Amino acid sequence: MQGTLTEEQAHLRKTVSALLADRAGVPSPNAPSGHDRELWALMAGQVGLHGLGIPEVYGGAGCGSVELGVVFQEMGAVLLSAPFFASVALAANALLASGDEEICRRFLPSVAGGDLIGSVALTEENGRWDETGVRLEAGRTTAGSWRLTGRKTYVVDGCAADFLVVAARSRAGVSLFLVETDAPGLTRTPLRGLDPTRPLADVTFTDVPARPVGEDGAGWPAIRRMLDLAAVCLAAEQAGGAARTLEMSVEYARTRVQFNRPIGSFQAIKHKCADMLVAVELARSAALFAAEAAAEGRADASAVASLAKATCSESFVRCATETIQIHGGTGFTWEHPAQLYFKRARAGEVLLGSPAYHRKQLASRADLIPTGG
Repeated sequence: MQGTLTEEQAHLRKTVSALLADRAGVPSPNAPSGHDRELWALMAGQVGLHGLGIPEVYGGAGCGSVELGVVFQEMGAVLLSAPFFASVALAANALLASGDEEICRRFLPSVAGGDLIGSVALTEENGRWDETGVRLEAGRTTAGSWRLTGRKTYVVDGCAADFLVVAARSRAGVSLFLVETDAPGLTRTPLRGLDPTRPLADVTFTDVPARPVGEDGAGWPAIRRMLDLAAVCLAAEQAGGAARTLEMSVEYARTRVQFNRPIGSFQAIKHKCADMLVAVELARSAALFAAEAAAEGRADASAVASLAKATCSESFVRCATETIQIHGGTGFTWEHPAQLYFKRARAGEVLLGSPAYHRKQLASRADLIPTGG
């Protein structure tokens, strides 16, 4: 484990930070729905962010989880409202984990180029992130084609996606299917979620034609792999969001004056900022640790992904909450971005599973984590 970024990774951070600072910025609560298509094309075409984690054979750059983590931290700092997480962390990783060469060659180059947006339809009304939660039915017709029937919910950027990687249950078990969103029988309905910067959707399947991804009944290992890699990306995003809330709080504490003194000179505010700094550094370390474990393909990578997700979720929630407290009445207003960071933190806390869920996952894999050295 290095624990620090290389020169190339540090340069990537500066490039992404400058791009997003200039073109993105924290979204306004009253901003129109949808993402900035011009910025999306710039990210994919000129900077190549969409293809960072995609192998070169599929049109990507062939980088690893550490580079993706660097990008997601910067995106988390500005609450980027774009389907990058859905397309890159979820859909692309699901296709790669499936091992389906034909599907990967067909779709991943377009994902890397930003021409296609993908997402994953996994969770259902039961809200479970494990194998038992998959109930959507996959059946085969007499002609041999596949049809899907049922409903998925909380699909990240489901209305923006051009295709969905769907987890469904066939007679052989949980399987993966690819469905293009213009398929007959597919209905997408926007959900009014807590976080307006990360849209969710309900997706209803009524005898929808689908193409299988990978082997029938062998879908769950690919989903599990995708969830681990996505958790690493989300942890990095949360670490970036937590760091930004600390910056906002310190800046406000320096300039806000009460009783002829900056409020940052008060002991209570100092303690809050100090606690936030500890939480931020913990999140950054956990996110980088998980990214390095994934990039190296270590045996404990799955356990460390759960560790990072639980740690970074709680750190972001704590920092976002304290930011509102430090800003006082201003922090409660819709005009101030503090409320958007709080909403992203709370929504991200349960996305891919709550901290309690990931602690259970971590406990079940505890024997994989080295105890010495």
